[in-house]
Amino acid sequence: MPGGTGPSPALWGLGPLRPHGAWDGSSVGLGIATHPGVVPFVALLLLQRRPVAGRALLVNGPGCPGNSLCRANVHEQTRKQVALLNATAQDLFSLYLKCQGEPFSSESDKLCSPSGIFFPAFHVNRTSEKKEVMVAMYKLFAFLNASLGNITRDQEELNPTAKELLDRLHNTTKTTRGLISNLTCLLCKNYNVFQVDVSYGESSKGKSTFKKKQQGCQVLRKYVQVIAQAARILLPHLSPV
Repeated sequence: MPGGTGPSPALWGLGPLRPHGAWDGSSVGLGIATHPGVVPFVALLLLQRRPVAGRALLVNGPGCPGNSLCRANVHEQTRKQVALLNATAQDLFSLYLKCQGEPFSSESDKLCSPSGIFFPAFHVNRTSEKKEVMVAMYKLFAFLNASLGNITRDQEELNPTAKELLDRLHNTTKTTRGLISNLTCLLCKNYNVFQVDVSYGESSKGKSTFKKKQQGCQVLRKYVQVIAQAARILLPHLSPV
């Protein structure tokens, strides 16, 4: 499991970030879980890079550019993105199992149990403070975005002809990135929060074909469970402050 913290970099005019070798501004791979570092989350929106493994201190400070980043319909758009992810999660998981073949198709309960994988803690509920909910959601969807990229990379290698699955993975990732952008905007605009402590899961690089398939199904099984909970909690909070 990733860990560690580091100093907060400037939000704008970012030079190369080199926390423990995690990110130097170049193209980064997916799901590098063992290298902690500081990643300002607006950089994910502005640079449109795939997430790197990292942890950033939760910092409030001046200069958060939330007003310039937000669309006029940001709350409605965020509601629709969460609802779409929730509505399509089970179908994505089922299609993933189908494309992996046996024994995953017939033994998914055993092979895809998510109990042994890292997943961000998600302790907020409907009575939590709105800011706390938004931060927890950002952590969750940043993790999911990296995990989906990891799964997509593996499936492009293992099942390159599974067009429907790959299309759904790409579409889910696209929606997740849009949601991250909107959460970034809302945290900046409403709470002047521009860095969040984020953890990412274990990379599947170098693992066997079976382990890659299993890790993907474990993450997607957990995703089905957590996105339903996230939708129930987040949607009531998505009204203007």
